[in-house]
Order: sequence, then C-alpha cells, then structure tokens
Amino acid sequence: MKPQTAMHYADNYLINPTNPITVNLLGAGGTGSHVLTALSKMNYSLVALGHAGLHVTVYDADTVTQANKGRQLFADSEVGMYKSVALVNRINRFFGTNWKAVARPFTRKLLRQLPNRGRANIYISCVDTVAARLDIAAALQDNSGSFFAERDRGIYWMDMGNAQKTGQVILSTIGAIQQPESKLYRTVPYLPTVTDEFREQLEAQADNSEPSCSLAEALEKQDLFINPALADLGGSLLWNLFRNGMTAYRGFFLNLADFRSMPIMVG
Repeated sequence: MKPQTAMHYADNYLINPTNPITVNLLGAGGTGSHVLTALSKMNYSLVALGHAGLHVTVYDADTVTQANKGRQLFADSEVGMYKSVALVNRINRFFGTNWKAVARPFTRKLLRQLPNRGRANIYISCVDTVAARLDIAAALQDNSGSFFAERDRGIYWMDMGNAQKTGQVILSTIGAIQQPESKLYRTVPYLPTVTDEFREQLEAQADNSEPSCSLAEALEKQDLFINPALADLGGSLLWNLFRNGMTAYRGFFLNLADFRSMPIMVG
C-alpha cells in the first residue's frame, strides 16, 4: 500500500480572518527589504481576491549606509535613515497601507515594554546572528500563552538565513495547529522551528554581523541575488499556504552557485 503524503493544513484564521493578518517582519536588511516588497504585493493581491489582507510591522534598529545601496534597495536620499522607517514609508506611500515601523530590534526585552507584547499571527525573521534567532525563539515562547484576540495569536514563524551564495527558509508552527480529518493525506499539525531542529548546527556557527564599509565588501559576504531569491521563494511558500490552504513543503535549501533548490517536506 502506497504511504500517504504528509500534508499540513493552514490554520483556518489565515484563510478566513475577521481582521488583516498581523505580520511581524524582524529585520529590514538584505533579505528583509525584499521580503517587505513581497508582502506588499501579497497584501494587494489578497485584498483584490476578497481577503482581509495583511498588516505588517517591521522591526530593525539599523540605519542605511552607503554600503547598503544597490544590494538592499535603498536610495541616496535614505542614507542615515532607519531602514525600517525608510522601507515602511515607501510601501505606505505606494500602496496606501498603514503599516508600522519600529526602529528597534525584536527582543524579549523590547516585548516586555510594548502594550500587546509585540504579538502577531506570523513572524518572519531575517536576522544575521544565531543569538538573534535564539532570542526570537524565546520571545515567541513567551508570547505563546493567553491572548485577547485572534489578531494576537501566534500561528507561524518563517526564518530566512543565508551565506554568500546559499540560504534556507524554514516555516514552523507556534504550537500545534488543529488539522481536519483526511483520507487522502497524513496530516501534520506541528512544524518544528529552526532553533529546535538545527540548534546544534546554529550554536556551532560563529556570528559575523560586522557592517561592511563598501558595496564591494558587502558582496564578498552575500552575493547580489541571494537575498531577493530567498525572499521570492519564501514569499511563494507563504502565498501558496494562503491560496491553497495547505502545503506539503515547510521550506527549502537554496544554492545559487549551481542554481539548485532542495525542498524540505512536511513530516
């Protein structure tokens, strides 16, 4: 007998929300700046299809430097501005949205100071260090308890990380998500987090988040197209979850050196 395909069904609130889905984008640099553009296109398309759309808050304390221009889609006039503020202002003017920018990093310490503790339905992390990922995981654990409204309930965490020409995207659930009965698929209610599944590999890595002095130096660390490639493929994974209401994939590994992408299957 052929084994059933593992499948994860999206939380019902993503498909039929009463309010816009709240999204916290954690990091607005190389990958995060491109992810924000992907989210804006996704929001516009969802609203056009009758969905409530997205409400995004961007967390990033970094400012735009000369070395950021070109690879991170910043202009001369934005040098010196907070990345989160520059990007959100641009998106709001273009699409007429009311998205928010927080010019501070998303940390457990910050969340204790916010009125709703920075809660959201979806968290997308585009951070440079292992320490930041571990702190995000701890913050999400803190926020996984009681909530007052559906818009405050944490459902998914998508983590994006990369080296110079390689990268990965991991989609995980914040707790188990109730699954419907299915005769066609083996349903999977829980998708492991990057910090649970790859903790040993993460802790063995050395953090190197020192700023680059020039675009040439930045390109030695991260190739020109690795960030938008990750953002587009990760955005496609999230978009398909909204549109299809289920996914057989929970991420992928990407290698631009030889143009290979390897999906990570659910279950």
